[in-house]
Amino acid sequence: MFAALYGELVPHAWRDPELDAYALFYHRSLAMGWLDDRSAGGDGKDHMVRAPGLWAMNDAGWTHPSAASGAGLISWFQVEASAVADDRPLPVQPFLRCAEDASARAGALDLSAVQVLLPVQGLDPAARPPYAPVPSVLTAPWFSERDPRSGTPVEVGINSGRDPVIPAVAPQLTEHLGHLGQDVFVCRCHDIAGRHDVPPPPFDDSLWNGPPRHGVVLRGELAQWSCDAVGWLAEAVADSAAQLGVHSPLLLTVTRSPR
Repeated sequence: MFAALYGELVPHAWRDPELDAYALFYHRSLAMGWLDDRSAGGDGKDHMVRAPGLWAMNDAGWTHPSAASGAGLISWFQVEASAVADDRPLPVQPFLRCAEDASARAGALDLSAVQVLLPVQGLDPAARPPYAPVPSVLTAPWFSERDPRSGTPVEVGINSGRDPVIPAVAPQLTEHLGHLGQDVFVCRCHDIAGRHDVPPPPFDDSLWNGPPRHGVVLRGELAQWSCDAVGWLAEAVADSAAQLGVHSPLLLTVTRSPR
């Protein structure tokens, strides 16, 4: 999984200019029990006893050589997701929460967009239990008790790169999300999209099936503008797409729209 946060970050006055995004993300995910790493003791040594978790660290940074000029990249994080249990979603919600926490430790955040690469090819819809065909739906009530004014209009770009599968299943995907019995994301409409409808991802096309040529943009309202809600939506999109026969990695970009 790869996450990129866009917007503005005003560094804290006390921030060490050498503050490392990798270290912040590593220690935050370790503290939350999300890190799957042999060096869980924090001293960089191989302890031979593996600490189970949701992902293993790969890389992170504040800037990226492949980021588009003017895109407003704040930070990026790359991890290797552990195998997903049959009744659990891809761990995108904790992944994005960890990315947000690590970034906010460095400065005041004003997020305008969140982009995440979803390894849908690692999901097996047939293995999902009958009570959790889309496991993230079980956690949707967390977003129900909220300030009704927190609803935020968003555009959700879903791109399958060189594979034209997402435009082909766009109507079914929109319908599937609408029938999940949730109000975390209420879709109003969708349009077929191409590579110019999302910020170019700050990673090489060889990492997935890029460049982002075939996609769809869903327009609607997210329960709240947060990495928690974006992560939940990403989990639901990943499982819904897998159920529709999608086997390609998907690039999901959620952008806050002007009211």
